Amino acid sequence: MSASPKSHLSETDICDRFITPAMVQAGWTREQHILREYTLRPGRVVVRGQASHRDKASMLRADYVLFHKPNVPLAVVEAKDAKHSVGAGMPQAIQYAELLGVPFSFASNGDGFVFRDATLSGGVLERDITLDQFPTPAELWTKYCAWKGWTPAVEHIAATDYAPSKTPRYYQLGAINRTVEAIAAGKNRVLLVMATGTGKTYTAFQIIWRLWKSGAKKRILFLADRNILIDQTMVNDFRPFKGAMAKLSPHAKGVERVDAQGQVTIEDLDLAVNKTTKVVDKSYEIYLSLYQAVTGTQEERNIYKQFSPDFFDLIVVDECHRGSAAEDSAWRDILTYFASATQIGLTATPKETEDVSNIYYFGEPLYTYSLKQGIEDGYLAPYKVVRVDLDKDTFGWRPTEGQRDKFGHLIEDRIYTGADMNRKLVMEQRDAVVAAKVTEYLKATDRYAKTIVFCEDIEHAERMRKALSNANADLCAKEPKYVVQITGDNVEGKRELDNFIDPEKTYPVIAVTSKLMSTGVDAQTCKLIVLDQTIKSMTLFKQIIGRGTRLREDLGKSWFTILDFKRATELFADKDFDGEPVQVYEPQPGEPMAPPPPVELPPTSQPGDVGPDAWPPTTVGPGEGGAGTDEPRKYTLGNNVTVAVARERVQYLNADGKLITESLRDYTRINLLKKYDSLDQFLQTWQQADRKAALLAELEYEGVLLDALAAEVGKDLDPFDLLLHVAYDQPPLTRRERAQRVKKRNVFTQYGPVARKVLDALLDKYADEGIATIESNEVFKLQPFTDLGSPVELVRSFGGRPQYLSALQALEQALYATHPAH
Repeated sequence: MSASPKSHLSETDICDRFITPAMVQAGWTREQHILREYTLRPGRVVVRGQASHRDKASMLRADYVLFHKPNVPLAVVEAKDAKHSVGAGMPQAIQYAELLGVPFSFASNGDGFVFRDATLSGGVLERDITLDQFPTPAELWTKYCAWKGWTPAVEHIAATDYAPSKTPRYYQLGAINRTVEAIAAGKNRVLLVMATGTGKTYTAFQIIWRLWKSGAKKRILFLADRNILIDQTMVNDFRPFKGAMAKLSPHAKGVERVDAQGQVTIEDLDLAVNKTTKVVDKSYEIYLSLYQAVTGTQEERNIYKQFSPDFFDLIVVDECHRGSAAEDSAWRDILTYFASATQIGLTATPKETEDVSNIYYFGEPLYTYSLKQGIEDGYLAPYKVVRVDLDKDTFGWRPTEGQRDKFGHLIEDRIYTGADMNRKLVMEQRDAVVAAKVTEYLKATDRYAKTIVFCEDIEHAERMRKALSNANADLCAKEPKYVVQITGDNVEGKRELDNFIDPEKTYPVIAVTSKLMSTGVDAQTCKLIVLDQTIKSMTLFKQIIGRGTRLREDLGKSWFTILDFKRATELFADKDFDGEPVQVYEPQPGEPMAPPPPVELPPTSQPGDVGPDAWPPTTVGPGEGGAGTDEPRKYTLGNNVTVAVARERVQYLNADGKLITESLRDYTRINLLKKYDSLDQFLQTWQQADRKAALLAELEYEGVLLDALAAEVGKDLDPFDLLLHVAYDQPPLTRRERAQRVKKRNVFTQYGPVARKVLDALLDKYADEGIATIESNEVFKLQPFTDLGSPVELVRSFGGRPQYLSALQALEQALYATHPAH
């Protein structure tokens, strides 16, 4: 049987010669309809020690995505070369189509297509078609609209053009298109759940743009929770609205804008409220405002009352979970006032605790893109966890009989544990220990890495700012803003918040906070999150973790670290972590929207979801240190009680993106034994590997964390000995001991004097730097080889490159000769 005339062609050749021409012949144009090599997932970021790389195995890239018009996808086409069957690419095509939410999938090897039509409009799910039977754009669009059940009016809105800007990611397309379609079909309440750092504002902009351009929504209000978010939104994502857009405030400053050439300009924002008369200009179509303004003065409330209740067609609430907190609950007034408007809530964490449920108000999420999914796709930064348990937190502390605190208060006699620290009991020495560990970590990695320290309350934050300043006195003496307290009561600190989140600003480096920075803070380059706050609420936990998840590889931010002093990261093991949103309070008809106030917990209970400001004061009875209002809310101990680290452990993400909960030694042993049945098999594989560095890279790719393991073992070992020691309980040799063993055996007598000097220098280089260095093609450009001759001369001393590589392999065989204990 003769070979196919296409058998010598690559997949790219098949695409260029057969698949693309078949589409073009059917009326699909490269300019409007066809996108080649469409990236769905860039690949998860894998962290190894202090370095990271993209996991190519988790990358997803469709050969073709076909669009009705830009950003309105219809179909996926997966190509293979002629050595594969026509339908070999169909499983991939189906996977990609599911991610994009489209019903049409095609597979081809250049001989024809397998066409999968999940609309079942032709009565058959999959069928074979020839190259000239490829359906036209109009045919697929007609099938698609019928599948969706759209009327012509809905079709007009759903097919409205996107604003010209960056290409949306696949999940942004899903959120935008589903929302526009749902609203076009008459849905008036929509909830979108998107993890922090996944582009909620950009998604909101495209939704608003398309509804506005289609004429479906003519007057729109966008609400956010921080001034900088409004201002930056106006000059960045929402910029195409300029002229039709204004800020609903009488107060605004110019906003810094950096152009393509890097020039900084100050851009003024259009204001919809007259600064003197406070009268609103109603001639604009797009209004942006802080939603906290509705809870402000009567004058601020009157700004909204100047609009008629039916003025707005669409209201978008960013960070809508904030609105359900008690201090902000009045923002619902504005949604009630404009009840006739379509309302969209955007949040990263919709799960509610003691507050009103956003799900009850907006309905079940129309689209969800979680933190977990963002990390797995490679759009969010992964993390590693450093847990530090302090002795008094872990084992508890009990006062001696009659012991008083530093202010003379008799301390209630009981055992105080981690849940009491900085809530009931203040140990000033503990603050110093925490500050020292944070500083130690920064000194070991990057002292200018943006860091957020979460404290129990404002008082704790004040003390921690002082402790961190003392721990970093060398830097703080020169730059007072190296450490800044950013809390609700601290005006000076709040002014620094914008500088902290600005990637271009060096200071502040360490932001100490309690509640203020747990949400709504886009700290793009934050590399360290310190948890010294008792967190039992999954909602709060996700919000805090979200401060570090944004990827900025261009600025050196590809992962972040959680330094946990309160065992808060045990919540990672919770089944609800990144699960579907959970509604806790669901009022029945006739019941109030707000739940009953939370029940105060007794002093010895765990605080649970109750925030630190709600935690009741210490109460004592007869014989318990006094009674009544004379007792403090917290007891304060000075430096007379010492605090120390009880244990410290680093946890990592494995090759599957899961947090390793067992010890790194156990994890390595289990994984290595899965790969190699026995020590003999491992030794054989190691000796047969042409390049040991390549084998080590493969092991690291599969999740063996060599750098982290070496740090945990605490010995400067060759990776070979490290793995033998940890996985197979073999006594290790140092690199220098291995090199000396080879030199003593004098195994290279057959080589000439220059070659022997080269081999001797390679052994020394191995002893100093390891196997990867001597296997490098650049090794002869290093000392002492440059003193022995040029790279060409040194290779020639062995008789040529093949002979040199053979000698290098022999050297490695001698280095890794059977382990003495085996």
